[in-house]
This record gives sequence, structure tokens and C-alpha cells, in this order.
Amino acid sequence: MPAAHTPSKTQPCCAIEHTEAVEDYLKAVFSLSARGNPASTSAIAERLGVSPPSVSAMVRRLRDSDLVDQSAWGQVVLTAHGLVHARRIVRRHRLLETFLHRVLGLGWDEVHAEAEVLEHGLSEHLEDLIDFALDFPDRDPHGDPIPTKTGAHLESVETPLDSAVPGDRFVVQRVRDRDSDALRRLAALDIGPGVQMDVEARSPEVGSMWVRIDGHRHALSVRLVDVIQGYVVATDETDVAS
Repeated sequence: MPAAHTPSKTQPCCAIEHTEAVEDYLKAVFSLSARGNPASTSAIAERLGVSPPSVSAMVRRLRDSDLVDQSAWGQVVLTAHGLVHARRIVRRHRLLETFLHRVLGLGWDEVHAEAEVLEHGLSEHLEDLIDFALDFPDRDPHGDPIPTKTGAHLESVETPLDSAVPGDRFVVQRVRDRDSDALRRLAALDIGPGVQMDVEARSPEVGSMWVRIDGHRHALSVRLVDVIQGYVVATDETDVAS
């Protein structure tokens, strides 16, 4: 029996077939630029695990289809047209992560890889059913905002925990979803979106940090600090000291 084949998706508004590779590139550019990182050829190559020449070839195709532009310095940005498609892909991915976590009980360290596979074959009808079944969630298990059906979306950039200083009270809002080992460690410490921590000490030379959560003191390695984002809130010094 021949191997199953999933046909490429065509988009009437585009001059390019929306293959899995095309969708992966659009999502990569979206994710890099949305979090304040330059979507350079090298950054895209590292994120997707492909060679820089392969990225350059695909970027040319996407540019010819009015999905991306490229600056004189080589930075890749989504066009208004490309942003529409990128948000649709991101929406499918984050809805699937939420479904896999809430309904099927997968750990938040597992859902990213599974959603990477499933997002390409998800129909619009099934996407709508999942959204309805989950009561229209606005964030996925890692705290990433889910684009709406209409396309309305704000991909806010939160403060990295690495920028917090002793005495700060930091509220976790998002956790980067690509480091499964870090996610498992954070889950063991019950650290996730919504958790408040008081920063007690840090080692600027190596980036590690001591924090207190609900009266318990934890040492966070550089790897853990690096994946946490959120915001600093005003505190009462007496409360922190206690």
C-alpha cells in the first residue's frame, strides 16, 4: 500500500501553495519578530533547523508571493498579507496546544511538538469546533495569546525574568514553549502563567536567580530564567521582607 500523502493547501489569494514548509516559515518569522528578535536568515535557519541557503531560497519565494519583505540588512518581515496567514497558523497551533493539554491531559512540555505536526492538517471546521469546546480561550498553556477568528490579535512582548532585580515582585505571564526540559522542571516547581515570585538574589555573572514563591525559596538556573517572561508589579517593601 502506498504511503499516505497530504496534498498541499492552495490559497486563492496567493501565488504559492501553502505547504507545511511555507506555513513553518511564516510562523517562524511571526514568532521571531513578535518577541522583539530580528527575523534574520540565520535566526530563521536556527529556529527551523535548516541551512541559511535554504532559508534564502524560501524567502525569495515568499517575497515573490507578497508574503514577506526583506530589508537591505537582510531582516525578514511579514507583509500585511503574510501577517494574515501567519496569524491563522499561530491560531491553529495554540488552539491545538490548549486542546491537547486541557482535554487530552498532555503535559505542557509535550504539546508544542504534537501541535507542530497537527496544525498543518487541521480544517477550519475542526478549528472552530475546538475553539467552541474550549470556550474560546485567549491564551494557550504557556501563556501565549491566541489570535481570534477575525484576526484581531496583540502579540505583546513581556519583560524577561532575566531583567528583574532583587526586591522585584515578578508575575509570570508567558513561558517559552520550545525547551521541554525547562518546562518539565518549571512544572515540578509549580511555576507557570499567573504565578507571582519575589526576586531575592541573583548572580549577574551566570544569570541564575533565587526567588521566593508562597513562602518557599527556589534556585532557578540560567536555563529556567531564560524561558520565563512576565511583568514586575509594585510591592510593599515590608511585605517582601517578611
